[in-house]
Amino acid sequence: MSNMKQEFITMAHGSGGLDSAELMRGVFAKHFDGEVLSRMEDSAIITFPAGAFSSPDGGGKIAVSTDTFVVSPLVFPGGDIGKLAVCGTVNDVLMSGAIPRYLACGFVLEVGLSIELLDGICASMARAAEESGTAIIAGDTKVVEGRASAGGLFINTTGIGVFERGAAGRPFAPAAAGMRPGDAVIVSGNLGDHHACILSARMGIANHIQSDCALLSPIVNALKDGGIDVHTMRDITRGGLGTVLNELAVSSGVRIELDEHALPVSPEVNAFCGIMGLDPMYMGNEGKLVFSAPFDQVDEALRLVRGTDIGRQAQAVGRVFPADLGVSSLRAPAVVKHTAIGGTVRVDVLYGEGLPRIC
Repeated sequence: MSNMKQEFITMAHGSGGLDSAELMRGVFAKHFDGEVLSRMEDSAIITFPAGAFSSPDGGGKIAVSTDTFVVSPLVFPGGDIGKLAVCGTVNDVLMSGAIPRYLACGFVLEVGLSIELLDGICASMARAAEESGTAIIAGDTKVVEGRASAGGLFINTTGIGVFERGAAGRPFAPAAAGMRPGDAVIVSGNLGDHHACILSARMGIANHIQSDCALLSPIVNALKDGGIDVHTMRDITRGGLGTVLNELAVSSGVRIELDEHALPVSPEVNAFCGIMGLDPMYMGNEGKLVFSAPFDQVDEALRLVRGTDIGRQAQAVGRVFPADLGVSSLRAPAVVKHTAIGGTVRVDVLYGEGLPRIC
């Protein structure tokens, strides 16, 4: 039997936070556990027997990731569900250090969906796939009765990537358990843009906030080609930076200390958060990543990331320490934040539902 307290699924189980993690452990991992799945990476790294498969560098492994996208409205400032579906899965493959090559897509269409709207979304998917260098090779479509607001659309995408070596033949293989004491923690840009954009659109709030929905390949390629020793890399989606850093700290067995003043948030999103009572640390993004690298490579890493169109607001936001250092407590926190007024607060995973549902 599962150790989960809830008897029924709630919206919080899809938040990417604590409830999602408990659902994974209490139900899915219990039945589907295995060597690959137990790593809990955004992409599964599959190694083939010698001679069975060969990637461009002669290795025998591929990266596979799958994700299902649910967003309302289907079209929003800066993107749509089609672009989101391609970028989301391609970015997950990129986070493993692989080069995305192929995508398979599944569509669940609700009765009442505009065919013209669907056509535009598919065109958007095609453009994003072409930009990412991936080919859409397989798909499936199902039609279901609509809900109270007919005309919904859900998209599942599965991506496959291959591995190539980085600069001077060096391997580039970041891992969730790869953080090391002494690493710097770097965020590629402003937090909360996508979350604030979707919530604004749903509530009819007029502002200039745009979704950050984007492919992260320019940043990943810059780091790889620049020879940065990236130990850990993860895109910051559901659950926000706070949840992602907790997952990485626990996987790596380390402690992360953040500088609140360094966390990048645009003035407009910051004002929006103040009005709505939101915390950018737990807001979803669709075009940002966080990575760790040796502290002596921070300046070069920032130069490379800021040299891309989508990484201009990149900031070094913290450091990695051994797990037993820092503020003492009954349950030593994995992530803490040093505040602008000189205090230290615990940064935990997202609890409850991280509204709005963005993926």
